[in-house]
Amino acid sequence: MLVIKFAWCEYALVGGVALGLANPTPGCIADRLYLSRFSSFGIFVISGLTLRSDEIGAAAEAWQVGLFGLASILFFTPFFSKVILLLKLQPQEFVTGLAIFCCMPTTLSSGIALTRLAGGNSALALAMTVISNLLGILIIPFSISKFIASGVGVSVPTEQLFRSLFLTLLVPLILGKALRESSEGAANFADQNRKLLSVMSAVLLSLVPWIQVSRSRTLLLMVKPAVFFVAVWMGVLLHALLLVFNGLAIHILSTICGGSKSAFAKKENTSALLLVASQKTLPVMVAVIEQLGGAFGESGLLVLPCVAAHLNQIVFDSFLVSFWLQKVHAFDSAKAA
Repeated sequence: MLVIKFAWCEYALVGGVALGLANPTPGCIADRLYLSRFSSFGIFVISGLTLRSDEIGAAAEAWQVGLFGLASILFFTPFFSKVILLLKLQPQEFVTGLAIFCCMPTTLSSGIALTRLAGGNSALALAMTVISNLLGILIIPFSISKFIASGVGVSVPTEQLFRSLFLTLLVPLILGKALRESSEGAANFADQNRKLLSVMSAVLLSLVPWIQVSRSRTLLLMVKPAVFFVAVWMGVLLHALLLVFNGLAIHILSTICGGSKSAFAKKENTSALLLVASQKTLPVMVAVIEQLGGAFGESGLLVLPCVAAHLNQIVFDSFLVSFWLQKVHAFDSAKAA
């Protein structure tokens, strides 16, 4: 069931990359029409329209867990970009792209959906997702400047990037949320048509890799398949490292903060924290790359390994949740016997 749930996003992203490689002309025309900027705007209007905030108050009981989750997403996990930049791979954009991906906030929907499926604290997952993406718009320019720009020898126009992210991410998110809160009809439409809006968001998201790959097709075709395969595994390794880091942090904080009575010891809280704090969002990343205007290299080369990393983290965590549910089912069956 979970694979079906995320199929639209996966098919759209893979389809966008394939179309860009097969025939770059339409994608180059779309680039000249600035279609990718409109797609980013649309994605975040839909995100705001479908954002349910009535549960956020329910996360207050696990505020310590949420606070660490935000710190992990926005401050701790971006440090792993330094490790990624130590790796040598040509083209260098593959490495730089994954390092930028590491500085992003959490995914906009998959972390929450996986937490619900795992029986975790979905209110906590929602709160961490909303707050980290809002704060991320303020923090991302400084994270990229501190962790990435110094490592590759370029300067980032932090103030300009902040203004661009504010206009392309925060404004449409607020517009979508304001429409939901001010109109009961809009809220009901969003709730009753979540699948349709999810498909629309996936299609809009796929426009970005389609355009970026179309622009960089000549360079991409020069990349050896083995090199791209290595970049894909780098993305898998990155997600595994984030899971291990957050898992160890949960264990340590549970011990320090009262053992079995700690909020960090409750499975519903730890599953939400582990899933949400270990994922990184692709839409914000591609919006950032769009605004940087080639400062770190060819945008298509920067984005492509991150598309793979985005898909890998969803598939990986889907299997992780499935494993957890099987363990719970086996425990319940043994208890009943």
